[in-house]
Amino acid sequence: MTRLFGDLQLAEDSVQEACSVALGQWSVEGTPANPTGWLVGVARHKAIDRIRRESRRADKEAAAMQFLEPTDMTSTEVSDDDSLSLIFMCCHPALDPNVRVPLTLRSVCGLSTADIAALYLVPEATMAKRLVRAKHKIRDAGIPFHLKPGARAERLADVLRVVYLMFTGGHLSHGGPELVDAELCDTAVELARSLAAMLPDEPEVTGLLALLLLTDARRPARVDADGAVVLLEDQDRSLWHHDMIDEGERLLEAALARRRPGPYQVWAAIAACHSTAAIATDTDWRQIAALYHDLLRYEPTPVVEANRAVAVAMAEGPTAGLVILDALAGNPQLASWPSLHMARADLHRRNGDTESSIAAYRQALQLEPPPVERAFIHRRIAEMTEN
Repeated sequence: MTRLFGDLQLAEDSVQEACSVALGQWSVEGTPANPTGWLVGVARHKAIDRIRRESRRADKEAAAMQFLEPTDMTSTEVSDDDSLSLIFMCCHPALDPNVRVPLTLRSVCGLSTADIAALYLVPEATMAKRLVRAKHKIRDAGIPFHLKPGARAERLADVLRVVYLMFTGGHLSHGGPELVDAELCDTAVELARSLAAMLPDEPEVTGLLALLLLTDARRPARVDADGAVVLLEDQDRSLWHHDMIDEGERLLEAALARRRPGPYQVWAAIAACHSTAAIATDTDWRQIAALYHDLLRYEPTPVVEANRAVAVAMAEGPTAGLVILDALAGNPQLASWPSLHMARADLHRRNGDTESSIAAYRQALQLEPPPVERAFIHRRIAEMTEN
């Protein structure tokens, strides 16, 4: 609908109306043979009705009539390329850089406002206000959602971020009892594949696909038979998808060979350090710490610095990492990030400081991490209390 009318708000409203009609009609008449085609057809007519109501000139109505031409309903199924095109359209340069990606994640990728707020480490209410302001700007400025020739290059960085955050949102799901939202991760990987096929000479695109494959390869080992979290160092590496790891490493080598480095290639190199270690103790943590240091040149964020701190701790000892993490604890954004306090708790535990570890874990609990992480924290506290 957005592709057809070039109006994101009109598309959302008309599809919502079509779904409302479907709830009533399908329960009586049954589901049609092509549900997507049915919904798009009804939504198109709802949109045209709205355009007619709001039209003030005959030429506006005449322009709206073009959308009444019959279309092939079999072509309305959404493909990965179709979704990718919509992501490019929604990453509109007229929108504020801080809201382009969140709006696309919400409107195209289906992440909830709460999920997006968690990814950006801001309160849900703050993110909701940003999204509302963005939609008002789209409406008031009449921003058209069409993709002009040559527009992909200026929007590529935002599109990469959308796919990366979409995968990140699935890799650690905040919206349910499961650790991973498998559908979201699978969709992000397929979008990355489509993007790599579209732009095979862009090393950062190749790097992103490599990163997602290398990371997602570990999915089968991340929870045990009871659904409990298994830390990376404790995972059964025979469960990893080694074909995905091989592909990811080949892609990373191809990207690095182009000698145009970027953040996704660095992230992928970090993931490769983990995947090439046959056992946890073989992990080259000094190399990982050095790579995080390089990553700070591209993404000088406290989150990257926190990840570097953990790598430093693994390479040089818990105390060295705690010095960095404790300094970051004063950052107002990170103070509300459960993962920071969980990392501090783990390093205190490794240092033998049970009291400080339990206190840090309880700080993390107060910030309402996802259910699987809460369960992990309670197990850790119970283990240390029993000992």
